[in-house]
Amino acid sequence: MRRTIVRRTAVVASGLSLALLVSACGSDKPAADSAAPKDKGSAAAEPAAKALSQAELDKLVLAESDLKNHKVAGATKADLAAVKTMTTDKAECKPLVQAMSLSAVGTPAATSTRKIVAVPKAPARDASADEKAAAGMKALSATVTADTLGSYDGKGAPDAFASLSAAGKACAGGFTLVVGSDKTKFTKVAPATYSGGDEAVAFVLTADLDGESGTSHLVAVRKGSTLASFYAQSLGGKAEQPKDVIDTQLAKLG
Repeated sequence: MRRTIVRRTAVVASGLSLALLVSACGSDKPAADSAAPKDKGSAAAEPAAKALSQAELDKLVLAESDLKNHKVAGATKADLAAVKTMTTDKAECKPLVQAMSLSAVGTPAATSTRKIVAVPKAPARDASADEKAAAGMKALSATVTADTLGSYDGKGAPDAFASLSAAGKACAGGFTLVVGSDKTKFTKVAPATYSGGDEAVAFVLTADLDGESGTSHLVAVRKGSTLASFYAQSLGGKAEQPKDVIDTQLAKLG
């Protein structure tokens, strides 16, 4: 059953590199990137914004030097090609799928993405075989996060945030994620907690992984004209909200 969970979670994570998780090694060199509210009235009160350029956004997305005990890699061309095939059986859930798949929600002027994996502490040199095996299993269960920044002109960022927040509510009863010929049933989208930026929303998604339950986390935070989305999952089936990653990214956005 463990292998089944890994396989099914890998399908859901088709936009994330399995090699990054297994080897905990990566590169900061990316492929070319494509282009609960804290204050419900804040977006309406803000003037129309100007999007950041691609070069400006690329400087703001997380690099490995920004995080301790994490590996950071750019999305490969294969990653970006794979996520283009991701769809859903419910149109109202499309913003969720976009945020889950290394894609920015809506139509940003610029997009920058990174794949981030938490690196567990390595076993001691004199560790027993059982201890080394346990460390290996812990590495496979590490949380992998897709960090996606989208920068928008005008009211694009507040509108994208609003669409994602609405999708989480509309799809509370679940939806099906389709990747090529593979289908994964998400049975529940539940509200979670995260506070930051101009407005933020968070969800816990429960998936049916061949009869076993798996959980992933989706957090979106808007800062001005930029919407940062974070989708976290684990090949062990149960991910944790990547608060350190989110906090560090928001601090870098200023």
